[in-house]
Amino acid sequence: MSATHLAAESSRVAGRPAAQAGVLGTLSTVFRIWKNRRAFHRLGEMSDAELADIGLTRADLSVAIDAPLGADPTVRLRLLAEERVETIEDAARRAA
Repeated sequence: MSATHLAAESSRVAGRPAAQAGVLGTLSTVFRIWKNRRAFHRLGEMSDAELADIGLTRADLSVAIDAPLGADPTVRLRLLAEERVETIEDAARRAA
């Protein structure tokens, strides 16, 4: 076996873990998005009062569902809720 053959074989073997990690990372991301979309749809079953308790409105759900299929709508919901809290806090500071 020549040194060239060994080098080619070792680089091919070394590339496998990276490729496997890439596939596992992609599968992990797809699973997380699927799980979050399932939880998102459960939010639609909540009453307006329950949504208000967690800082959301029914309109927030409508905005977040417009995200592309591969996107995670819960990320948009978090941003909407954070913006609302900041707006409320700013208004409270100005009133005080």
